[in-house]
Amino acid sequence: MKTMKLQKPVRFEYLRAVDPRLPEVPIRSFPASTHLTGPSRVVHLDNSKELMTDYPASSPNCLASFVRLKPCTILTSNVQASSHLFYVLRGRGVIVTSRGLVTWADGDVITLPAYESITFQVSSESALYWVNDSPLLRYLGVQSTIPTFNPVRYEARWLQNEVRRVAREAGALKRNRIGILLDNPACTLTRTVTPVMWLLLQIIPPGMILPPHRHNSVALNLAISGCNRGYTLMGRELDARRNIRSPVRVDWADGSAFTTPPMFWHEHHNDGLEEAWLLPVQDAGLVTYGRILDLRFAAGGPKPLAASKVTQSKLRQESRRG
Repeated sequence: MKTMKLQKPVRFEYLRAVDPRLPEVPIRSFPASTHLTGPSRVVHLDNSKELMTDYPASSPNCLASFVRLKPCTILTSNVQASSHLFYVLRGRGVIVTSRGLVTWADGDVITLPAYESITFQVSSESALYWVNDSPLLRYLGVQSTIPTFNPVRYEARWLQNEVRRVAREAGALKRNRIGILLDNPACTLTRTVTPVMWLLLQIIPPGMILPPHRHNSVALNLAISGCNRGYTLMGRELDARRNIRSPVRVDWADGSAFTTPPMFWHEHHNDGLEEAWLLPVQDAGLVTYGRILDLRFAAGGPKPLAASKVTQSKLRQESRRG
């Protein structure tokens, strides 16, 4: 038998190498215009240059994309991933896989396990937000061949009703976030939507701030609706008053997406007159399973945007009209 050619051994002194400085996940926005015009296509929300990978990646473990589909389109994508998650921005259609098909419509969430290929079929103009864990598999040099969970369709009406049910609960306005986490029966240990990913569907009441929190997972956020007068502040540290020190501001727009790096404190502001709906997808399933999520809250629940006197006045007027 032929002797294997081996690479030369390499070593590092412990204290000089124990905490290598990896490329950081950037704070970055992706506009809705990406999926509003042009031909049918999959557009990756790609940070591979910043992450120094030779494959598309939005974060080290996940890839988010917009799927634009013109009327009467059939589009096939071959992606090696163990988890797929879709949010339907608009339209209706069918996803066809080697093991069957699933229909979808506006506002639905679909989760799928590993498949050889995924084909989108639509009759009218449509768009989806798609997150999968293909970067994780590319990093490990593996293929996912065994489905680890069953597909689920979370219908839009059920999702909206469940969020509003939570928002009406006693004490809801004292919570750091107002929303629901989706679960899959195969992921009861982590309480996540797939073994790798979790999804939070949340609302930010008009004229309110959701106080800071942070976690070790990366958030790939989708601004769904009511978001055109909202923004997120992010930063590494809190000051003595539990406010984010030297924050970076990311403005929202309906149908846009943005990233929140791991371990960054972040708070959501809604300066508008309607509820803002946000959908962050994170690699928190994997991180939680590793026992390292480390979710921390600054303090308290939603608070009024006191600095926005005009907004508060308009909110009171709208409330009286209601």
